[in-house]
Amino acid sequence: MSDDTKKKNGQPDTSENIKFDAEPVAETDNMDEDADFQMPEGFPDMDAGMLGQVQEMMGKLQKADELEKENADLKNRLGRLAADFEGYRNRTGLETAEAEGKGVSKAAEALMPVYDDVERALTAGVDDPAKLIPGVQAVQSKVLSIFATLGLEATGREGEPFDPQWHEAIQVVPGDEDDLIVTTYQLGFRMGDRLVRPARVVVSRKA
Repeated sequence: MSDDTKKKNGQPDTSENIKFDAEPVAETDNMDEDADFQMPEGFPDMDAGMLGQVQEMMGKLQKADELEKENADLKNRLGRLAADFEGYRNRTGLETAEAEGKGVSKAAEALMPVYDDVERALTAGVDDPAKLIPGVQAVQSKVLSIFATLGLEATGREGEPFDPQWHEAIQVVPGDEDDLIVTTYQLGFRMGDRLVRPARVVVSRKA
């Protein structure tokens, strides 16, 4: 039936209302990836793989920058610690030197009366040699007394048991007892449990 016939018969012309969608239906399998991927400006040809490599490189650069900052902080802290230690060492050195100086001064001050006694004994010995020996004995007694005030204890006198911790046997002779000091060549000194100078002695041994 022609268009003119349809119009004449009162039938509407519906040919103009029929439309066809020429657009193809888009695939939806990669919609999420397409939504996440944003092409940076200036790089229109960069794909997702290249962008991932760039992002990984940027992450490494950022981590390297953080490590560099941490390294600089550690260097600053190390420098401060070194400066503090140097100051502590200097202070300790000064305090040690000062303590040693005070110790020497104190010991010298304690020995000054001994010098005075020696001088008096020699003066008396010039006029009367018999007085020299008692004077020297008095000086010796005073020295031992001063040593005692300093914490020194004499050891290795004749009649004491021999103890290798404090005594050095330079000779062994026959005797009635074993390990008995019979002669003292050099008196020893100890300070508590610390040996200052060993006594050099002659020790007896049963035959």
